[in-house]
Amino acid sequence: MENSLNYKYGLKKVINASGRMSILGVSSPTDSVMNAMKFGGQNYVEIADLVDKSGRYIADKINAQDAVVVNSASSGIALSIASVVTKGDKRKSQLLHNQDIEQNEIILFKGHNVQYGAPIETMVYLGGGSLVEVGYANEGKSEHVESAINKNTAAILYVKSHHAVQKNMVSVEEIYEVAQRNNIPLIVDAAAEEDLEKYVQCSDLAIYSGSKAIQGPTSGIVAGKKDLIESLKVQLHFIGRSMKVGKESIFGLLQAIDEYYEKVDNSQNEKAELKKLESLNNYEGINISIVQDEAGREIYRSRVQIDQSVINLSAEDVVNKMKRAEIAIYTRDYGIKQGFFDIDPRPLKENEIDIIYNTLVKILEGEI
Repeated sequence: MENSLNYKYGLKKVINASGRMSILGVSSPTDSVMNAMKFGGQNYVEIADLVDKSGRYIADKINAQDAVVVNSASSGIALSIASVVTKGDKRKSQLLHNQDIEQNEIILFKGHNVQYGAPIETMVYLGGGSLVEVGYANEGKSEHVESAINKNTAAILYVKSHHAVQKNMVSVEEIYEVAQRNNIPLIVDAAAEEDLEKYVQCSDLAIYSGSKAIQGPTSGIVAGKKDLIESLKVQLHFIGRSMKVGKESIFGLLQAIDEYYEKVDNSQNEKAELKKLESLNNYEGINISIVQDEAGREIYRSRVQIDQSVINLSAEDVVNKMKRAEIAIYTRDYGIKQGFFDIDPRPLKENEIDIIYNTLVKILEGEI
């Protein structure tokens, strides 16, 4: 079925070795999640009731005051910003981009102003915020944030992500202390984080992807203080109308949340699977090692270091050859300019690690 549909629509088969990345559709939900989506898609409900009750169900799961399902973590950022800028005022929400709202400054570390597939500052402006960058590309301190707070500050935005600068950056807990001391809301973008309860406890609004760690359908969750969630729900009838989430996705996400709390840690098995690549070290010009996730999560990947002077191919050349192979292989390429790329085992299906191995052999032996 999978191959026939790919053929029908002219799509190439892809092996996702890059992780839960949006460019490849993030994750592949389980059969039971897909069944829940089918139920949601084929049955009618009162959407307002579904929004409220699904939010409360998730909030109970992650120990938040309240929550709301949105269509992505990205829209969650924009809607959270709109929530704190308008404070739920319908007139301000209606005219969000057509009037001046003085208290709309959003403080963000320079090292957190990342491009994650879209610039995070775009989501800030979409939500009616005005960005105030603080700190440096290699340093972010509490005093950088505190000194920028003034009467026009609407919120502080903190990005917990491998995309963000990790070196010399103050922790989210310390920034939450600054926020509380100054009575300013803290919004945490924790899109790919696995600890769903942690960031709710050290923020006023925490944003998660529904399709990354949770492995649900394309969706997002905003959880936190009840008054801010209520303000966010107002936005669903204004800018949020263009970001609405389908009932099938909400049902799928609820099922995925249930399964998430029953999930067994598979990191050691994933590390063992990666060891199948280690014999590639027998080839000159390539070095395979296992590294842990940059943000400290219990995620392990194979790092493939390419010595261009030996094999006359750069890491970028190797990655491009993998993408152009009969079965396209997408890797995690953030270090490509430094001569390496990573292979993430989490999305791999049965025997796909063998296809990756054989493809790399063919590249190293000049057959591709």
